[in-house]
Amino acid sequence: MSAAERTSSDEIARIVLKCLEKGGEVEIDGLGLFRPDEHGSVVFVPQLRPKIFLAYAVEDRSAAERLFDAFLESGFDPWMDSRKLLPGQNWPRAIEQAISVSDFFVACFSSRSIPKRGHFQCELRYALDCASRLPLDEVYLIPVRTEECSVPVRVQREFQYVDLFPDWEKGFRRILAAIRQQLRARSRRGEN
Repeated sequence: MSAAERTSSDEIARIVLKCLEKGGEVEIDGLGLFRPDEHGSVVFVPQLRPKIFLAYAVEDRSAAERLFDAFLESGFDPWMDSRKLLPGQNWPRAIEQAISVSDFFVACFSSRSIPKRGHFQCELRYALDCASRLPLDEVYLIPVRTEECSVPVRVQREFQYVDLFPDWEKGFRRILAAIRQQLRARSRRGEN
């Protein structure tokens, strides 16, 4: 570890300790929550909720936010840039990290996201790369259509998509069923 990395780590540790000494809680995304207990000690509560990365085009942010809230309400740990990125954070690296540690990647397709160049396409390609390293029967990438549109051929060829229209609730229940079935299969195999 370089001197700069040690200094940075030491600074972060001081900030965390200062917050805990003042009675505050410190959440480290993807890791868990540090909080003081009644005896003056620090308690760590690990984050055990399955992580779901939401990929979307900025024009479809309201649909992604609705999914984010629904996943949160259903006991999952959703991740979307507008809710999780911090000011000054290296966002390309943070997004790549969030995708790689996610249990599931939900791609929101619409007539706006499919032809658009940019970050949504990069995230999708990275998720396809992550999915390629998993066993063939593993559910990781879940394509979701937020409206009538054509899903890219590469995605359509390998993954079954879910429609959130005309019945959003029915579509969301199908997503939850797929995720829960995969989580049960992982549990039977002894995975987290």
